[in-house]
Amino acid sequence: MAIGETRHLGDNPATPARLRQIPSRLLAIAAAQADRLVNSGLAEADARKWHYAVLVALQESGPASQATLSGRTGIYRSDLVAVINELAERGQVERAPDETDRRRNVITITRAGRDQLNRLDTLLAALQDELLAPLTAPEREELVGLLGRLVEHHARAGDQS
Repeated sequence: MAIGETRHLGDNPATPARLRQIPSRLLAIAAAQADRLVNSGLAEADARKWHYAVLVALQESGPASQATLSGRTGIYRSDLVAVINELAERGQVERAPDETDRRRNVITITRAGRDQLNRLDTLLAALQDELLAPLTAPEREELVGLLGRLVEHHARAGDQS
């Protein structure tokens, strides 16, 4: 095992108590567990997180250029092309030249894409329930609020540097 690798994604009784109390460490472990759970669940549905992100962005904000879609989803433009290609091959999005600038493409969600998004929404809700199983509904709301505050704070702090 290489330096820095761990055998598992959780703590065990042998983990020193001081390590089990470090918030950044706990967040990292929980994030790794969440990522594994979500990626595995989506893979079983022949989907990926980026597929979901693109479909959500198109449904919520409407057709978009690839550059705009990159900004909405946080997916690098070079990676986004491959995601759009995969979704287009599945008939879940359509790519057409922009009428105002023929050098750009506009991406639009299709009926098949909306149907897939509905299936993925249901799947992700179940995966979130599995991930957050030990928490009550109010605790889940509080966790989402606290995590949102952390993300927003550090995004603003990053904008100021």
